[in-house]
Amino acid sequence: MKTFKSIFEQYNWDEIQSRIYKTTSKDVERTLANSKYNLDDFLILISPIAQNYLEQMAQKCHEITKKRFGKTIQMYAPLYLSNECQNICTYCGFSLDNKIKRKTLTDAEIKLEVEALKNTGFDHVLLVTGEANYTVNINYFLNAIHLIREDFSIISVEVQPLSTEDYERLHDAGVYSVLVYQETYHQEVYKKYHTKGKKSNFDYRLETPDRIGTAGIHKIGLGVLLGLEDWRTDSFFNALHLDYLQKKYWQTKYSVSFPRLRPAEGIIEPNFIMDDKDLTQLICAYRLWNEDLEISISTRENEKFRNNIIPIGVTSMSAGSKTNPGGYVVDPQSLEQFEISDERSAEEISKIIKNAGYEPVWKDWTKAFV
Repeated sequence: MKTFKSIFEQYNWDEIQSRIYKTTSKDVERTLANSKYNLDDFLILISPIAQNYLEQMAQKCHEITKKRFGKTIQMYAPLYLSNECQNICTYCGFSLDNKIKRKTLTDAEIKLEVEALKNTGFDHVLLVTGEANYTVNINYFLNAIHLIREDFSIISVEVQPLSTEDYERLHDAGVYSVLVYQETYHQEVYKKYHTKGKKSNFDYRLETPDRIGTAGIHKIGLGVLLGLEDWRTDSFFNALHLDYLQKKYWQTKYSVSFPRLRPAEGIIEPNFIMDDKDLTQLICAYRLWNEDLEISISTRENEKFRNNIIPIGVTSMSAGSKTNPGGYVVDPQSLEQFEISDERSAEEISKIIKNAGYEPVWKDWTKAFV
């Protein structure tokens, strides 16, 4: 089966990076005069010189997002099921070489965490685990989904890459979307960040969205870990990946997230600094390039940024998040994957969204059986 790898191999990191940084003001002005945008335009819109046109980009983003999605923000919450992991990743608190207490939630603990989330109004949950196939594997995922599927209209997962057959089983169990991040598309340095475990296999991870698409999952979420390598170049390759997937698996929805490297136990400092203005530019570039793309902002970001980004291009936000297994009620002191920046409750975020003139959407749709 032809996969994204065949497309990816036609591009060179250094050449793309050079094109981005050689972009001129005339290139940006010519691009912004367009009504439709392609990947070449996206490359121009993420260039350093394009930041001088950020206000114009943001205004266009606001109108496009309002036209396509209305004035709504989908609310979701992550539910961390386990911090066990067999990978050594230099940027993650769950890394195997971190000597921490490991925890995987039992059935009873999962139900307690679910009850806490439901009491705050959430109807969209994102299940997250470390990558430990001997403990948190397909059977564990299917059992967890069986336990909670009556409690949530939308169940998403962010777990280790699986086979096509396992993704089909998740689809049949009621999973709506799967998130998988390449972390960085810089293949030459990928191994430096992922020194041990299955995640060190660059190609297997690169081809994971193809397996998700083949399995018929309704939505695929992509992103890169912003801070590992040059965010502009990494983001171009992420957009290239999305472009390929949308053309091949055209019945599937797509989303993009923007995880900036955050403090966590035993991790490296960011290799590249990305400030709020940079991230705003990147969000605008994605929205101008792709009107249908869902754009998600997590509690990694600070309060001020999350407040201000609402009217620009975002379609979903997490709130009141805990990034440790059992973090809501079962075991608040267990190790978190990374530090949360916006610690406001779901109720507070809901009020902020309403005050901005938008509607927080807790329940998007309901499955109907005939």
